[in-house]
This record gives sequence, C-alpha cells and structure tokens, in this order.
Amino acid sequence: MESLNIVFTGKNQLEVRTAAVAAPQSGQVLVEGSKSLISTGTECICLSRNFAPGTHWDNWVKYPFHPGYSHTGRVVEVGEGVTNLKVGDRVAARVGHRQFFVTGAAEVLPLRDGVTDEAGAWFALASIVQNGVRRAQLELGDTVVVIGLGLLGQLVVQYARLSGAREVIAIDTAPMRLQMAASLGATHMLEMGAAEAKEQIRELTGGRLADVVFDVTGHPAVFPAALGLVRRFGKMLLLGDAGEPSKQCLTSDVMTRGVRLIAAHDGDAPPDATDYHFWTRNNMSALFFDYVARGQMNIEPLVTHRFSPRDAEAAYHLLLHDRSHAMGVIFDWTQI
Repeated sequence: MESLNIVFTGKNQLEVRTAAVAAPQSGQVLVEGSKSLISTGTECICLSRNFAPGTHWDNWVKYPFHPGYSHTGRVVEVGEGVTNLKVGDRVAARVGHRQFFVTGAAEVLPLRDGVTDEAGAWFALASIVQNGVRRAQLELGDTVVVIGLGLLGQLVVQYARLSGAREVIAIDTAPMRLQMAASLGATHMLEMGAAEAKEQIRELTGGRLADVVFDVTGHPAVFPAALGLVRRFGKMLLLGDAGEPSKQCLTSDVMTRGVRLIAAHDGDAPPDATDYHFWTRNNMSALFFDYVARGQMNIEPLVTHRFSPRDAEAAYHLLLHDRSHAMGVIFDWTQI
C-alpha cells in the first residue's frame, strides 16, 4: 500500500510525496486518514524557518520534515493482539499529514458520537490549550485577557468561559478573529495591539487590570505589553512558543507588582495518569470530545478553509501571506 504524505523539503519548500505503508504489526492499527488540521503557528514557523539558531526549533526542524500532529481517520486493519479497536472505528491520532498511517493501538483515541471527524482533528491543539488553562489555575470570577485570537486563542476563550471567567477580553487586530471570539464567549473585543490596550483594560476592570492574561501570539514584542495588563499579584500565561525567545524581555511589572509569569508547553502533561497528576494528553483530549459532543465547545465555525492534500502548496501560501482571513485550515483526505 502507498500513501500520499505532505513533506517540507527545505525552507519555504514542500512536496506531496508517495511513500510505502507497511502492514500493521502486533499491537498496531492501520488508519486511513479523514481530516487533519494545520497547526498554523507551528507549521508556518517550521516551513519558513522563522526561528533563531540554537533554539529547540532549530534542533527539531530537520528537512525533510513531516508537519502535522492532529489527524482523524478510520481503522482499516488491526494487527495481532489488538482488542480495543476494530475495522471501521473512527479515531484521532498525533501523526503528520498523510493519507494512511500505522501507529500503536494505544496511541489513538476513539472518536465518540457527536464529534465529527473535522472537529476531532482539533484534539491535539485542544489538549495543548487545556494544559495551559490548567497551569493558569483560573478561579471562578476571574477577568481573563486573551491576546492573539488564532487557533489557540479561540480555544482559550472557550476554556476560560467554561472555567467560570467573569469577563473574557479578547485582543487582536483582525476583525474576523474578534467576531469569532465574540460568538464563542468573549465578553469584550478590543481591535488593537496589546501595547495600546492598557487604558481600555483598566477601564473595563475598574482600574484593577486582569487577573490572568494569556499571551498566545508567540511574538516577542507582545510579551512586555502583556505583562503590563496584569493586575498586582496576577498571572500571565505564556502559551505562544516564540521562534526567537531571546527577544522576549521582562519588564519591571514582575518585580515591582509581583506579576507571576507561567509558561505552558505541550510536553508538560504527564505520560501516565496518577492520583496526583490525572490530566494526561489523552485524558484532556477525552474531556475536549465530551465538551464538543455536549455543545459546550463549538469548533465547526472556526474552520474557514478546506483543501485537498494535493493542493498543500496553496494552503500554506494562504497561511504565510494572508493569515488574518484564515482560521482553521483542514486537509480533507477523503478528496483523494
């Protein structure tokens, strides 16, 4: 069997290549891809090589590079010893953009009824954001500011609402993104950069500023401005992973006002659930599926573009050159 795979072959270069797919071995399953979500920030950084030498990005991105990590599909063959899955089951897996893939049966997540293949393809980003929201330790009635309303920011808005935030103040320069955030639970929309938002935040909070600020941009220039939006002894959660972290500069807010800086990364979640640390990637993903199935989180409005994988070059060109008019970009493997 052969599979079409999307591969970054160099800086700003990509191909849709054909590769052989082996039969599943013991404990493995063969999955035919249905929908995969482009992780816009991460994949564009990798494709354009927009990161500093010596960073973890530099050590990770080696060409040929296989992008993507949030895929759904259907099991078409099971290996020996697999009892928890059967042919025809819908599943989600952290694999790259590809038509067919073989992976361990323990590494895939069943998709429950009420979760479409397209919504399910957001599961990896949803667990990344959920981990960040947990690290922020939101309290009932908190005023939350979300800077940057891309894929992660839109999920932060929804998780903050579910966590009992009194106000969710969304900041972005793109009107379309602000409109989406408003429909998903944001209470106030500020069409401006973070550096211009302090007086508006002060007015909205009666002079107190925000309990928790999420910087979801990954842009070094936003970092110091975001610190200034946090109340005394409040928290700033750094969720966007900057390609040039050395340019993110601390301000006196950390020392003089006791602002706590917290960073969250996908690798923070424990590999195995215990009584002390229950929320693994898989458990967070399962909770996300529950929220979607119950209508407590809304994913479908966030999908703005769908591409055949054969048109991958056009999909990434859109994201590199006109991202403000795109949100969720899905590769539809059923079109092949």
